[in-house]
Amino acid sequence: MTKTITYGIIGCGMMGQEHLRNIALLPGAQVGAIYEPDPDMAALARRLAPGARFFTDLDAMLASDRIDCLLIASPNHHHLAQLEAIARARPRPVLVEKPLLTHESDLARLAAFRASYAAPVWVAMEYRYMPAIAEFLRAAPGATGGIRMLSLREHRFPFLPKVGDWNRFADQTGGTFVEKCCHFFDLMRLALGAEPVRIMASAGQDVNHLVPDETGPRADVLDNGYVIVDFEGGARALLDLCMFAEGSEYQEEISAVGPKGKIEARVPGPARFWPERLGPPPEGQLILSPRHPKGALRRAVPVPQDLLEAGDHNGATFYQHQRFLALVRGETGAPEVTIEDGLISVLMGRAAERSAREGRAVAMAEMLALHAQGAAQAEGLAAG
Repeated sequence: MTKTITYGIIGCGMMGQEHLRNIALLPGAQVGAIYEPDPDMAALARRLAPGARFFTDLDAMLASDRIDCLLIASPNHHHLAQLEAIARARPRPVLVEKPLLTHESDLARLAAFRASYAAPVWVAMEYRYMPAIAEFLRAAPGATGGIRMLSLREHRFPFLPKVGDWNRFADQTGGTFVEKCCHFFDLMRLALGAEPVRIMASAGQDVNHLVPDETGPRADVLDNGYVIVDFEGGARALLDLCMFAEGSEYQEEISAVGPKGKIEARVPGPARFWPERLGPPPEGQLILSPRHPKGALRRAVPVPQDLLEAGDHNGATFYQHQRFLALVRGETGAPEVTIEDGLISVLMGRAAERSAREGRAVAMAEMLALHAQGAAQAEGLAAG
C-alpha cells in the first residue's frame, strides 16, 4: 500500500489555496500542517483543509515530525528566509513557488542555502505542466526541425488583490519580469535547450494601479512590455506581456518556428473569469503548420473539469504535484525544476527589469558575475 504523504504548507493566500484544492484531488496525499499568519486567509484555508493543524509560528510548525514534505506559497520576498528556516529545522523535500529570490542582494544567501541543503528542492514552475504547453514542448523539436524563433505571449488580467497588495510593489516581487515572467524565461530555456546570452526589454506601467489608494503608495510594477532574448547557438525568443488584456480569448500563446515548420500552443485563462454569456470557455489548442505540405493541423487539448475548478493554471498545479509526489516517494531521482532553473529564471527577469529601466541590452554575463560574486561571499562566510 502506498504511504500517504503529509504536506506542511507555508502560506495560504490565493496560490496556497489553489495548492490545497489540488492536493485534495491527489490519492495518497494530505495536508497535515499550515502556517498562515493572516487570520482571513487562515479561515479560508481551514475550509479547504479541515484536518490540518494551523500555526502562526513557522518554527513551531517545522518542528512537527508529522510532515513529509513542504510547500512554500508565501509572498515572494519571504521565500528565501523560509527556505533558510526549513534548513535550520530539518531538511525535507520542498516545493517552493517561484521566484526563488527577488533581488541580486540575496544571491549569497541562496548560494549558502544551496550548498548546505541536503533534501530535494523543486521550484514551482506551473506553466511547464499546462497540458497544451506540455504537448508543445514534447512536439516542438520534431515539428520545427530545431527551434530558431520562439515567441511567448501572455495577454491577461491585472495583478489580483492580495494580502497587503504585496504583489503591486517591485521591492517585494522583484518586479513584474521576475514575479510574472520567470515562468516564460524558464520555458524559453527548456524549449530551446540553450542558455541566454543577451536580454533587451522595453516596458512600462501605463494602465494599471496608477492611482494610489488611501492605504499606501502607488504601485510601481510594470504592466506591459516586450523582452527579446538572444540564446547560445543563435536562437532568439520574444516575450510579449500585457496585463490589461483580460478580454483575450486565450491568455497564453506560444509559437516556435524552425526549418521544417511552425508549432503553436494556446491556453485559455482561468475558467472562473470566462463570461457565461459566451458559452463554455475555450479549450487549449495545439496547432502544427508544416512548410511542406502547407496546412494547419489543429488539435484540442482538453483539461478535466475538476482540475479547471481547482485552480487558475489550466490543470498544471495538479500535474506538478503528481510529479513532486513521485519525487517525495523516491520513485524519481531528482526535481524536474531545479534550484539552478529557478535561479536563472530570476536572473533573466532581473536583467529584463534592468534593461527596461536603463534603456540598454544586458549581457547575461553581467548577471552571472553577480551570481558568482554571491557564491564567493557564501563560501567566505562558510570558511570563516
